[in-house]
Amino acid sequence: MGLDYGSKTVGVAISDELLLTAQGKEIIRRKEENKLRKTLARIEELIVEYGVEKIILGLPVNMDTTPSVRSELCLEFKDKIERRTGIPVTMWDERLTTVEADEIMDELGIRGRDRKEYVDMIAAQIILQDYLNNRKD
Repeated sequence: MGLDYGSKTVGVAISDELLLTAQGKEIIRRKEENKLRKTLARIEELIVEYGVEKIILGLPVNMDTTPSVRSELCLEFKDKIERRTGIPVTMWDERLTTVEADEIMDELGIRGRDRKEYVDMIAAQIILQDYLNNRKD
């Protein structure tokens, strides 16, 4: 499972059983950044539904690879997921995923307000696909 953690959303992607391709699944939305109970509950449901054994969580770092403002929040989210689910979470550099998601939406003809409906899910898909393409296990 790939996750793109945002201030009020979490984009979700799932890999195929052969771990070759990532597909965007959904965006989990919340009204406030620190209200994560329902978000974590939905992640648990998806873990069961798809038989998830590992989670790849995007880590927002600066272009020079130093931690960003959001890095610490993502690491805290990682800890919450691991404690609640027992599933290992691997952090994955997500630099330029939003740019790539914008390019994909341009190719698909997704415009204006509709972009917000897809960007986090597409970013999660890109994070997971990048992990699948570069994993060493």
